[in-house]
Amino acid sequence: MKKIILPILAGLLVVSCKQEESKTKTALNYPKTEKVPVVDTYFEQDVTDNYRWLEDDRSKKTEEWVKAENEVTFDYLSKIPYRNELKNRLSELLNYEKLSVPFERGDYTYFYKNDGLQNHSVMYREKGNGEKEVFLDPNTFSKDGTTSLSNVSFSKNGKIVAYSISEGGSDWRKIIIMDVDTKEIKEDTLVDVKFSGISWKANEGFYYSSYDKPKGSELSAKTDQHKLYYHKLGTAQKTDKVIFGATPEEKHRYVGGGVTEDDQYLIVSASKSTSGNRLFVKDLSKPDSDFITILDHFDSTTYYIENEGTKFFFGTNLNAPNQKVVTVDITNPTPENWKDFIPETENVLRPSTGSGYFFASYMVDAISKVLQYDYNGKLVREIKLPGIGSAGGFGGEKDDKELYFSFANYKTPRSFYKFNPKEGTSEMYWKPSITFNPDEYESKQVFYTSKDGTKVPMIITHKKGIELNGKNPTILYGYGGFNISLTPTFSTTNAVWMEQGGIFAVPNLRGGGEYGKKWHVAGTKMQKQNVFDDFIAAAEFLIKSKYTSSDFLAIRGGSNGGLLVGATMTQRPDLMKVALPAVGVLDMLRYHTFTAGAGWAYDYGTAQDNKEMFEYLKGYSPVHNVKEGVEYPATLVTTGDHDDRVVPAHSFKFAAELQDKHKGDNPVLIRIETDAGHGAGTSLTKTIEQTADIFGFTLYNMGFETLPYTPKTKIKG
Repeated sequence: MKKIILPILAGLLVVSCKQEESKTKTALNYPKTEKVPVVDTYFEQDVTDNYRWLEDDRSKKTEEWVKAENEVTFDYLSKIPYRNELKNRLSELLNYEKLSVPFERGDYTYFYKNDGLQNHSVMYREKGNGEKEVFLDPNTFSKDGTTSLSNVSFSKNGKIVAYSISEGGSDWRKIIIMDVDTKEIKEDTLVDVKFSGISWKANEGFYYSSYDKPKGSELSAKTDQHKLYYHKLGTAQKTDKVIFGATPEEKHRYVGGGVTEDDQYLIVSASKSTSGNRLFVKDLSKPDSDFITILDHFDSTTYYIENEGTKFFFGTNLNAPNQKVVTVDITNPTPENWKDFIPETENVLRPSTGSGYFFASYMVDAISKVLQYDYNGKLVREIKLPGIGSAGGFGGEKDDKELYFSFANYKTPRSFYKFNPKEGTSEMYWKPSITFNPDEYESKQVFYTSKDGTKVPMIITHKKGIELNGKNPTILYGYGGFNISLTPTFSTTNAVWMEQGGIFAVPNLRGGGEYGKKWHVAGTKMQKQNVFDDFIAAAEFLIKSKYTSSDFLAIRGGSNGGLLVGATMTQRPDLMKVALPAVGVLDMLRYHTFTAGAGWAYDYGTAQDNKEMFEYLKGYSPVHNVKEGVEYPATLVTTGDHDDRVVPAHSFKFAAELQDKHKGDNPVLIRIETDAGHGAGTSLTKTIEQTADIFGFTLYNMGFETLPYTPKTKIKG
């Protein structure tokens, strides 16, 4: 591929003049976005990128552009008459005590609690039946709430804790080491840690993962060689030993290591993409021993679950698209020696262990079903769940006397249950005290037909008794990628949407993991269009069934879901009134050149693979398919300036293309959160503000002059 930078011509400064014709309630003057054409040549085809300069997140010019775009966006949002009303209701509904399940480490029992509107949950502890005290309070890490707590890991005896923090939403982490009893910091903070767990070897030190600091911007430069390190307590980080990833044959994009519960073995997983991994084991009782290869190819996703001495249990989709559990003696661990322990079924398996049992969690049309097995592979029971929805948990250590699990669905807030694994009985442990009555809502699953005849499930949730008149404000939310499954779960923010009479619909698109590897693969690479077709068919089903109409439909998704929204709105701009792409992968020709983006090639392919793949990607890439003179739906692009997973340049370039080419009165805006990343660790304050803006923008552009639930609601026109 060759690159040509064209000279800047005087006439290339552009500004949308659509505001001169605008008849909307708020005239928009979009910022001037300079065109500096860069031409890339793929397989003898030239592709012009006018906004390559926006990829430089460190430049003053980009900073000024961000500021100018935010000024326009927030000026528009400030004029929405019920913006503060939404913000207040979100604050009110989110203002309830939130509690986690307890867990024991050393002499203490730990749990997390949020009093209501704290930006981050606080970690508490108690000894025996003693007084509860604050152990770690992330709300004190920074004045503005932009520093969050990530992993927390205790030494085997529970005397030392290592915890990681994220600053400004970045995926880069720092690890802090602290004495549990005195809460004194023991040594220098570890820096430049990324995509990492913290796994202790006895009480001596721990394993963690990171990349070498990239050349250029740490928020956007490519990172492609992940390494596993060992940090010995009391030593400087610069002396930490590379355990895996130092040699060319060990070069992988994602490397993780974990120590078995018996402290005997180190398991290392190494991947080049988000699907498929190699797997290795090292006997820690023999420090000079080499790694033993368990799996030496990327044809499956295989992971350690448990071991009893040399008998190991692995979860795998090798020759089992819906996953199974196998056993093998670790002295001879290659696949030809594996034996089925929990065989593959027609439903997708997610295994866990605790209290000396295995728990097989299945997705049956995205709904949870859980079976309990003993260590001989004998079925003990099917666990009775509180209802139809998503159950999670059932994990712990072998000697735990009781376990916990969570349960939720789209209209039922998540509650925690205490489970007795010997008796098979459960009781409520904690239920949120939230001012939302699930009995007033209904949630049902439907199956609709996609373009190629594939049946796709979708769950639709709304207030009981709504009239199917095509005028209900509706959010269609999707993802469709990376083997991620969208199972029924409660969102307090979505509850506010449904309070307004809004419908919330979630289809289980191809590309996800709801029906195993085949369903995932059916939405990857040269089959990616299936995902967009599934989403479009979901919208058409909602419209045909009179749940809503194009004038009252919004499509929403984040990350890969942002790509979904971007592709759908550029292919079918007539289908929806509002588009809400968040932190989206929107430049499909260059996504793999940023940070660890090349690891997504299993799902997407790259423009360098071959001519056919290049043309396919260019055919749906949102940045490359904004067309001159087309009326696009009202669009609010959202991103964070510290997003180093899907870099904000994707959103910047997409917004610039829309503002340059869009025809008509619908606003096409970008909301750029400062000191925020891809989403994890976002403060509650920022979440409330952003959600109020998104819901306000959506309803306002559907024509609602007041909130739908108020008696005097008027719809323009």
